[in-house]
Amino acid sequence: MFGYVRPFRGELKCKDLELYRATYCGLCRTLRRRCGIMAPMILNYDFTFLALLTAPEKGEQVTCRHRCHVLPVRRCMCQQSPALEQAADASVILTHWQLKDKIRDDKGFARVKARCVKLLLSRAYVRATRRLPEFDRVVAGQLEQLHQLEQERCPSLDRPADTFAKLLMAAAPAVEDAGHRRATEQLLYHLGRWIYLIDARDDLEEDRKSGNYNPIALRWDGEILDEELQNTLNHSIALMRSAADLLNFGRQTELIENVLRFGLPAVQRAVFAGQWKQVQKQKIWRTKYE
Repeated sequence: MFGYVRPFRGELKCKDLELYRATYCGLCRTLRRRCGIMAPMILNYDFTFLALLTAPEKGEQVTCRHRCHVLPVRRCMCQQSPALEQAADASVILTHWQLKDKIRDDKGFARVKARCVKLLLSRAYVRATRRLPEFDRVVAGQLEQLHQLEQERCPSLDRPADTFAKLLMAAAPAVEDAGHRRATEQLLYHLGRWIYLIDARDDLEEDRKSGNYNPIALRWDGEILDEELQNTLNHSIALMRSAADLLNFGRQTELIENVLRFGLPAVQRAVFAGQWKQVQKQKIWRTKYE
């Protein structure tokens, strides 16, 4: 994934910051059990948010203190829950298929690097597919469709964004409550659409220079209509918030609201202002962007 989905530090309460860090560290620890030393390479904010979305409203969550795998001198609070297990498996599966795409599309050292990482993740991927076979099938199918659209140089914004959105929507957990599942799927769908389009906007200048596929460059052919693009991004955020209003997230509620109300718009502003590369390097508990 891309790391765009993060809370906004300036509006984050202390209790929510601690909950976020415990979830982030819990996901790292869960990935470490599955992937060994590869865990830090695929740990990201986007799947931390997925774990928060799918965490139970109450119960089934345990918080324990452990030594940090990256900095053993530091001890951190880590969440343990089935939602973290699912988020870790989904992260491994998506990383596997993204690496396959890189092997197919890249050349030289980048292709060799992708092959090595894919090999190191192979055992974790096999285990993850046993637990989430349907998600693996959807990811493979949607990324293949996305590859075909790229090969066709499709100028539509909606077709590739819809393809990626359906991929993320498949990460919604299977629950008995049909209304809860539909609302979660809609939230993840529009989050996937937003991620795809904001990533395309972030890579726009680089893709124009390299000639890589970018639907925004093809759609406007040299002229960037940022106002129109921001309108469609804002619409997706509004639909995410509408879907979230139908769900009960328990103690995660205020943290998820922070991400949707403040975090995504702040990242969006940073991307359009050309400041995202600097923001991206910061840990969320030290982020100071407007």
